[in-house]
Amino acid sequence: MIFSRNFRRFNWVTLVLIYLVVIAGSFVRITGSGMGCPDWPKCFGQWVPPTEEASLPANYRDVFLQKRTKKVEKFSKFLTGIGLSETAENIKKDPTIYYEEQFNAIKTWTEYVNRLLGFLAGNAMLFAFGWMLFYYRKSKLIYLAAFNLVIMAFQAWFGSIVVATNLVPWTITVHLFLALVIIGIQLFVIYKIASPNSTNLTALPNSIILGFYFIFFVTVYQLFLGTQVREYIDELTKQGFGRESWTDKLGWSFYFHRSFSWLVLILLGVMVFINERKYHVNQIRWVFYTLSMGLISGVLLAYADMPGLVQTAHLLFATILFGQLLYLIFKLRVQRV
Repeated sequence: MIFSRNFRRFNWVTLVLIYLVVIAGSFVRITGSGMGCPDWPKCFGQWVPPTEEASLPANYRDVFLQKRTKKVEKFSKFLTGIGLSETAENIKKDPTIYYEEQFNAIKTWTEYVNRLLGFLAGNAMLFAFGWMLFYYRKSKLIYLAAFNLVIMAFQAWFGSIVVATNLVPWTITVHLFLALVIIGIQLFVIYKIASPNSTNLTALPNSIILGFYFIFFVTVYQLFLGTQVREYIDELTKQGFGRESWTDKLGWSFYFHRSFSWLVLILLGVMVFINERKYHVNQIRWVFYTLSMGLISGVLLAYADMPGLVQTAHLLFATILFGQLLYLIFKLRVQRV
């Protein structure tokens, strides 16, 4: 089935919006704005949040704490129902969950912009699904697009849980990995609807192809390790340790994360060298550039006291690398048939 150029372009725009949500989520986290809106999907009970505390009732913190407590109880029952009773108890007993932050206009609007981007990305996916339903209903991709919409809806619901539990670290990790699943499915849809001529790559040897599979799985593991490092940083922050002391107190996850990065860079460097001598595949060059920028940002994180904006850049390069490798693997599958 041949898909129109406009449909292909719109799906790329949708992917960019999904990435913008990931970036905005990271910025929300480094600025501590995650609880800028104590409720969901509204913000302080309004579709457009206030700009000053005077517009809120005097007991607004108690009101939203009661609402959050009820949602935590429901989520705890859900976790208990699926066999995670210990996790449910830990959430209910966590005193930080029952602390309601005071209104801060900057944090509120930072979180609100993050939600607006999520709303745009979700509606773009819905529009693309409707487009496919109307014009390309015979394509089997419609089921995959529908499944991705379901995950996006679940992601939106889980975002409310992240807020309700006052940013419990593991919920933020799950939130990120759901975003990667959405990105992966969207990339597969883009790959399948691409112009037939655009899917061709110069035939590469199996050693290069297997190398990219290895790099991809290591990159996914790196993302997991990175979230572990981030969770540990959250714990250090709760204990009162400042940004300047984080690196010295991080555990084995940080050192594994750093070492694997150099391993991947060396392996990819060899593959780029082979590519430049014989194959000249542009996608391989761009993967190397993205990994290099990610590694540079990682070095700055390790040796420059973890500057906040660099954390966002590091996550951005990591998620772009994930997408580049996954899309390249989709294309390389053509060469192995």
